Amino acid sequence: MPRPVSRLLACVTACAMWVGVPSLAAVTADLAVTATPAAALDNGLARTPPMGFNDWNAFGCDVSEQLIEQTADYLVSSGLKDAGYTYVNIDDCWQTHSRDAQGRLVPDPAKFPDGIKGTADYVHSKGLKLGIYEDAGTETCAHYPGSLGHETTDAQSFADWGVDYLKYDNCNNNSDGTRADYVKRYTAMRDALAATGRPIVYSLCEWGVQNPWEWAGDVGNSWRTTGDISDSWSSMLNIAKANMPLASAAGPGHWNDPDMLEVGNGGMTDTEYRSHFSLWSMMDSPLLIGTDLRKATPQTLAILGNKDVIALDQDPLGKQATVVSSDGGRYVMTKQLANGDRAVALFNAGDQAQRIATTATAAGLPHRGGYTVRDLWSHTTYDSAGTLAATVPAHGTVLLRVSAGHTSRRNPPLLDTGLAAGADALQPGGTGTVATYATDLGAAPATNVKVALDAPDGWSVKATGHGSARVLPRGRTLRTSWRVTVPAGTKPGYYDLPGTVTYTHPGSRAKTKLPLAGSVLVAVLPPSGTSRLSDIDWTSATNDWGPVEKDTSNGEAAAGDGNPITIGGIVYAKGLGTNAPSTVTYYLGGTCTELDTTVGVDDEKNGKGTVEFKIVADGKQVADSGVLTNADGPKPLHADLTGVHSVQLVVTDGGDGADSDHADWVDPQVTCG
Repeated sequence: MPRPVSRLLACVTACAMWVGVPSLAAVTADLAVTATPAAALDNGLARTPPMGFNDWNAFGCDVSEQLIEQTADYLVSSGLKDAGYTYVNIDDCWQTHSRDAQGRLVPDPAKFPDGIKGTADYVHSKGLKLGIYEDAGTETCAHYPGSLGHETTDAQSFADWGVDYLKYDNCNNNSDGTRADYVKRYTAMRDALAATGRPIVYSLCEWGVQNPWEWAGDVGNSWRTTGDISDSWSSMLNIAKANMPLASAAGPGHWNDPDMLEVGNGGMTDTEYRSHFSLWSMMDSPLLIGTDLRKATPQTLAILGNKDVIALDQDPLGKQATVVSSDGGRYVMTKQLANGDRAVALFNAGDQAQRIATTATAAGLPHRGGYTVRDLWSHTTYDSAGTLAATVPAHGTVLLRVSAGHTSRRNPPLLDTGLAAGADALQPGGTGTVATYATDLGAAPATNVKVALDAPDGWSVKATGHGSARVLPRGRTLRTSWRVTVPAGTKPGYYDLPGTVTYTHPGSRAKTKLPLAGSVLVAVLPPSGTSRLSDIDWTSATNDWGPVEKDTSNGEAAAGDGNPITIGGIVYAKGLGTNAPSTVTYYLGGTCTELDTTVGVDDEKNGKGTVEFKIVADGKQVADSGVLTNADGPKPLHADLTGVHSVQLVVTDGGDGADSDHADWVDPQVTCG
């Protein structure tokens, strides 16, 4: 899939960028995998992860002096500079296509009429720092002069111009594919920068090809661990999961870099952007804003400017978060902080709200009689007896900062609230029963507890049990049943049933108001006999590039832009066109017995693409195609679905990263009773 601003595709042939890259699926299958850290680069820089702005994700090659200066102005006026954002970084396309007579790089005079030096002077006048981009090859990814063989000259130019940060890419690198070559090319620029005497943060961008977390600690201040991020949930999630196991490699002066932020670019929801920002901060990632700040919404600025969350990323101890548990899309991550606190992320990667729980001791804190818990997104402080739990919305994150002891009677007890699991799917036009719960996790009782439940427009919801309690003692639960009616014609899928819980506590008369999260599934059972899945509504679908298409290939980013499904020259009328990584989920309700399909890589990318197809039934893999390329042609796939309630059609990247991975499910059919 062409991405006009993606250097992932700009240099895929010349760079052989994914040679030796472990599959994201393989990397994340066992989150117990850890990295072996290299020694730290001793240049005294980036003692906490760099924070700032980079123009690439929002602007690509449309960079200019005016953009950089206006961004610097806005970092100051918006308060983002005060929140810690320091660097204003220029990416590719800032130079002319030829060096000067002395072999030096030349800033494009149309884009940078005052040169990089003039731009740097302006940025410095605002109390900020300037970053620039180059490449460890003969050309940059956008085919401007690279620094390979010119390291000394280019480093001195950067120093003379007043540059404070260098992002060093990996396109057109003439590499022999060995780690020794990668180390040599990146070390050459390290030494050249050091020889200038100017402090310049050095950011390696070799996409994780040679596992830089194993060798780059004494070469650069950060290193990319993955390919390029794109502004989609699927891309962000897969990159986050690939970066999670590498915690031991990071520390002051040397950081894992899962790529820049997409917050505010419009491809994800604010809930997903909060997860993006939470995970990057927990993982001590460089926080480089990648959106047009001149047009940023208040919601975007609130996410990027959350100082409670930024404090985790900038904690001086420099300990990247580790994964305590991961199951069914429910992640618990913990991060050790310099003052003895622990940050805890309850992250829901699933497509429906889920309860996620842990304890303060499992998060690494000592056993105490109580704990102070601060919710870093609601900015509310609670008391807990030790359990940390919440029902987290789909693709959401609850981010907590937990201290042992020091509880205060002025803090309300932490309540675990949500929609109880196990409810049957609701039918369009039908009525069903759901239940809410509110459990006191604090040391003190909650008083005057009241539960309210809402529903989408056109729905009706009514309590059929007690929705309040005068006193809710420690460890006790208030359960309430509700009758929910779904309008006829409602499309299948997961729907939020948001609510609130209000309460007081003996230490204060002030009311505390907590959100209550939960979702219900609306679904229609497949008809008896054999049905084509492309004729049935799915309950959820995620796709790396553009939407999942029915009866056409994936095409490009727009809905409905696919072509006839074609594998190995054979054209098929029915099926699903996806782009890895992708997951399409159908509700079967235990009424079906088998699924048959043919799978393969679509011809539309002229032979490109490497993928793997999997069928997952109620969380268990029941069929696997193995890794396929376009040359393999179509392959049949069968799965036993007897008694299965939910089936997922999953496509992974096949182990070489997402590059033109257009994957087709040809005429998938389910047989049901």
